[in-house]
Amino acid sequence: MTVQSEATTQGIHLTDGASGKVKGLLEQEGRDDLRLRVAVQPGGCSGLRYQLFFDERELDGDVVADFNGVEVVTDRMSAPYLMGATIDFVDTIEKQGFTIDNPNATGSCACGDSFN
Repeated sequence: MTVQSEATTQGIHLTDGASGKVKGLLEQEGRDDLRLRVAVQPGGCSGLRYQLFFDERELDGDVVADFNGVEVVTDRMSAPYLMGATIDFVDTIEKQGFTIDNPNATGSCACGDSFN
């Protein structure tokens, strides 16, 4: 497992809004052993899709970054797809949820659920 700080990571960036939302969700769960895992999996209209979920596992080759006390974990296969990606949390009348701005995505499907 590789641990990186927010200042040195070149992988994912978690905004303050997103880290606050993750902290709140973890407090609701009442667990302090979980981290936010971000993965890229095959699927969707465009070929790849994001998965965000809480995970307690430590996998060989995991890259871990800390953002204001929130640990974000990426597996070694997903990490190259997520270099430079920013995860934010949006809460507006039109939309609520996590968003990922990924400079590596060359296109996405019309539904916005997957990318390539």
